[in-house]
Amino acid sequence: MSKHYVVIAEVRSGQLRQVCLEAIEAARLSAEEGDTISALLLGNNLSEPASQLSRYVSGQVHVFDHPDLEHYLAETYCSAIIPVLESLEPCAIVLGHTAMGRDLAPMLAAHFQAGQISDVTAIHKNGSELLFIRPVYAGKAFEQKRFIDGPHIITVRPNNIPPAAEAGSPGEIVQHAYTAPVNLRTIIKDVITKASGRVDLAEAQFVVSGGRGVKSAEGFKPLEQLAEVLGGAVGASRGACDAGYCDYALQIGQTGKVVTPQIYIACGISGAIQHLAGMSHSRIIIAINKDPEAPIFRIADYGIVGDLFEVVPLITEEFRKALA
Repeated sequence: MSKHYVVIAEVRSGQLRQVCLEAIEAARLSAEEGDTISALLLGNNLSEPASQLSRYVSGQVHVFDHPDLEHYLAETYCSAIIPVLESLEPCAIVLGHTAMGRDLAPMLAAHFQAGQISDVTAIHKNGSELLFIRPVYAGKAFEQKRFIDGPHIITVRPNNIPPAAEAGSPGEIVQHAYTAPVNLRTIIKDVITKASGRVDLAEAQFVVSGGRGVKSAEGFKPLEQLAEVLGGAVGASRGACDAGYCDYALQIGQTGKVVTPQIYIACGISGAIQHLAGMSHSRIIIAINKDPEAPIFRIADYGIVGDLFEVVPLITEEFRKALA
């Protein structure tokens, strides 16, 4: 008997987030031949993201397009999607391990009395058994988990599972009417985004981070230029955030964001264990520091001992020439 998988997708600034395609691939890795993968999409002005999403699923794309859903709010999103999920009766629900996914997944797990595994970085099949891999102890170890029976919910960490390729034929787009729940306790009037940059830090393929070594807010400008040339994002250590050089939205580490880019460039970062917990699983780590004994060099694939204000502009110019 075929099973049904549902991916809950996200949009940001009118664009489908990359982690949605990774969640679809996670569903494909879990599914067997003949199983159906559908998607749920909520937001405002969703015609383009819905059309894009339909090219990746074998089932339907269920769309709730309404101004009240432009920003995520647990009450409104749950009231919209739970009736649809109840009618679809999926064996699994897959979300990105984002701010929305981390909040929504446990609510759905409680409602459907389903098991949940968060922050999945890989999925393996052991015969008929599915094993979900996730990091523990700030990335120092990994554990394998499985579901015994019943429906289950997983969230996948961005940049770990490869994005899905397009399916053979587009799935059907189904529009649903949205009615605001009665006695709504919270209303979002406006959202002010403090983090700069066009690329989401958690999903960026290239991350350029600064620590206390940047010395000031002005010191982040060379890093921003390098990130712009690479098409990446700017991050920071907690030390740089605490010093007021940048906003806490850029913080990477145990108490900040966890990133796994293709290339991570650490500029003026000593390499405290709390920071390493947020970036140590990057594919390639490049460290730039004046101190040859800085702990960051112990995990770096490439190290440059020098002044970041001299090194970073040189690297930026070389990348600019190469990309031109």
